[in-house]
Amino acid sequence: MNLLRFLLPIGLLLAIDLYAWQAFQFLFSSFSAGPSTWFVIIYVLFSVGTASAFLGQGAIRNLPFSRKARAYSNAFFFILFLIKLLVAGLALIDDGRRAIMAFSSPGDHVERSLMLLGIGTSIILMLGGLLIWGMLFNPYRYRVKRVKVPLAFLPESLHGLRIVQISDIHSGTFLEKKPVQKAIDLINELKPDLIFFTGDLVNRRSSEFAPFVGMFSQMKSKYGTFSVLGNHDYGDYYNWPSQQAKVKNLSDLVRYQAEMSWQLLRNEHRVLQIRGANLVVVGVENFSASARFPKYGDLGKALQGTPAELPTILLSHDPSHWLYETVPKFKQIGLTLSGHTHGFQFGIEIAGLIKWSPVKYVYKQWAGLYREKDQYLYVNRGLGMLGYPGRV
Repeated sequence: MNLLRFLLPIGLLLAIDLYAWQAFQFLFSSFSAGPSTWFVIIYVLFSVGTASAFLGQGAIRNLPFSRKARAYSNAFFFILFLIKLLVAGLALIDDGRRAIMAFSSPGDHVERSLMLLGIGTSIILMLGGLLIWGMLFNPYRYRVKRVKVPLAFLPESLHGLRIVQISDIHSGTFLEKKPVQKAIDLINELKPDLIFFTGDLVNRRSSEFAPFVGMFSQMKSKYGTFSVLGNHDYGDYYNWPSQQAKVKNLSDLVRYQAEMSWQLLRNEHRVLQIRGANLVVVGVENFSASARFPKYGDLGKALQGTPAELPTILLSHDPSHWLYETVPKFKQIGLTLSGHTHGFQFGIEIAGLIKWSPVKYVYKQWAGLYREKDQYLYVNRGLGMLGYPGRV
């Protein structure tokens, strides 16, 4: 059974490889022998090299560069596999066209479409190049998004209150410390009145954050730093040896936040006195409209005892919570801050013209500011990464 579980994915990879190779071979058949030969060599070397790096991760696990090497080898393998999968899909579409034409005109030989395969493969290769660029040159290119929100019930003394929101640190994915330090310096340069962190401190285990406790302790704000848990923070994505180990993992993560003087809100609220006025900050545990993610949050409990006429900000990791429960049931919440989507770490945005990412087909609210009457939602794209170690 174990051998079968190993052979099936290898067989699938090989089938995709061979099918994509037919398309590439057709495209390069018009080239002279020299370029064609070099293409064959490069194609084989990349296929064997990335597959070997991916399958042989255990062999490099204890080497000093292993973590970074594994992350990049995984990413290169994924990118190359994606390219070949999409090219194989193009070839399949083209073969379907050829089969229909051959059926319509028996006896005629139907050639592959140079236009379909040529244009499609060029676009796919450009996509692959973008993903490699995003991984090598763009993962830590942090930007400040300055957004003004007219919060309901906000007294005049709180106009201009400056909040810095960060989200989805995913410290287990950080391969370098220096750019993370630059992000923290950037946060402090903004001189925030409040800092809010909206979940996913780690990928799977609290120990991933241990090397960064001192670094994130440097973040300073006038009236405090408040945080909530994200779906990755509970340890649900790790195979723990016991329930006690899982409980300790979450306890350690909570302790790290206390050591940094972050006020972790777990279905509770704080009434802050700022400039002679009151502001309610509410934090819920992870709550998603999707059945794929846990519903640990209890917004009703978190709001108990809060006056409805006070300006209220909610920290809730998953933006799907906003339309699912916050907007229809809790009108006193003027602003919700979320993260979770990462903006898919891939997309295009030109102000006033286009804002697109594949994640929009999964989450209606996936990045930036959204509004329903007097209630606002801001979705942060995240400080860290998950899976693919880059951004496009």
